[in-house]
Amino acid sequence: MARVKGGFVRAHRRKKIMKLAKGYFGSKHRLFKTAKEQVMKSLVYAYRDRRQRKRDFRKLWITRINAAARQNGLSYSKLMYGLKLSGIDINRKILADLAVNDSKGFTDLATAAKTKINA
Repeated sequence: MARVKGGFVRAHRRKKIMKLAKGYFGSKHRLFKTAKEQVMKSLVYAYRDRRQRKRDFRKLWITRINAAARQNGLSYSKLMYGLKLSGIDINRKILADLAVNDSKGFTDLATAAKTKINA
């Protein structure tokens, strides 16, 4: 059987990995073997962190809402409970944005939650 030279396919495969490894430090962007290892690890990180980012943002929103709620004399959990009782269906992303950019609007929501809890 004749020998098959894998020139194009092999070069294309290596070129693809080296292109992905562009910008890495040291041998990780120069040597194929280390570049391949790092690219594989980087793809794992990217996959994991796409999910992690959603958790991180939710944590950030809750922290912001809690800080604003405490300025209005409520805890985070009491605020959320009061909003639920008063039938105000608003998600944490929007609540956090209100807490940062529109403190008067957030105060109105907090007041509505307070009245429903005390009633």
